[in-house]
Amino acid sequence: RITNLLSEKRRPTTTNSTMNPIKLVLAAAGLTVASAFAPTALVTRVSPSPARRSALYMVQGQGDSYKKVFVAGGSKGVGRIVVDKLLSAGSEVVALVRSDEAVGELSALEGVTAIKGDAFDYKAVEGAMDGCDAVITTLGGGHDSIDEGKWVDYTGNSNVIEAAGILGVTRVVLVTSIGCGTSKDATPPSVYEVLKDVLAQKQKAENVLIKYYTNMNWTIIRPGGLVSEAETKKAILTEDTMAIGSIHRADVANLVVEALSSKNTEKKVLSAVDPSITSAANTEGRTSEAFALA
Repeated sequence: RITNLLSEKRRPTTTNSTMNPIKLVLAAAGLTVASAFAPTALVTRVSPSPARRSALYMVQGQGDSYKKVFVAGGSKGVGRIVVDKLLSAGSEVVALVRSDEAVGELSALEGVTAIKGDAFDYKAVEGAMDGCDAVITTLGGGHDSIDEGKWVDYTGNSNVIEAAGILGVTRVVLVTSIGCGTSKDATPPSVYEVLKDVLAQKQKAENVLIKYYTNMNWTIIRPGGLVSEAETKKAILTEDTMAIGSIHRADVANLVVEALSSKNTEKKVLSAVDPSITSAANTEGRTSEAFALA
């Protein structure tokens, strides 16, 4: 959708209510998006109390935390742990989830607004995100998340990215996987062959963010093989595109929340691995330099 729009000539402003929102924004000479990216001097943000200031404080030199973070994929896996860590850091969370059960579970947590909706539905994504000032998406699922030939790894993430652009939410953290883009060669051939379809979908989502949302302060995090165990607190982010290994989901969530508040991660693509975990994918014991978040 975005590729086609960028190739079209600018059209006169129209009030046609059936027009796709992103076309309307572009047709209006970018006024809506431009205002969203304007300096924040006239924007009032609510600072957390001293007791709740945390790793999310002093974000992007603005001196405020992200008050409300939209989380896509927050009902399970890395995303579910991200929700807990954001709450601990003092942020409110808006989570878009698909089931009544997930709505009930997350709504029971103080500081969480759980909204039932589908990431395949752009309008549902935009409606849920409206009012948030940062976005984290951990959407994925491979073959289990295909709807009429569409993958949530691409279509869902693309909807999240587009909605952020329309709403002027300039801080986006996208979680994909080692094996995407420049990290393809880090993945053992036998593993890549099994995962190539889902990795291709995730890479398409990365490309949308990198190529077409240049005014956003985005970060892409590519975890290695995911393990469901307690965090080791030894996992790292690295710019090494050949980094490979395993990492616990809790450690990924921790790194994601830390990266959200780090100015150093602006427009960075980072791999996430845990050097303390023995991995069959890293039989040579290859090590990588840790990325400095502060």
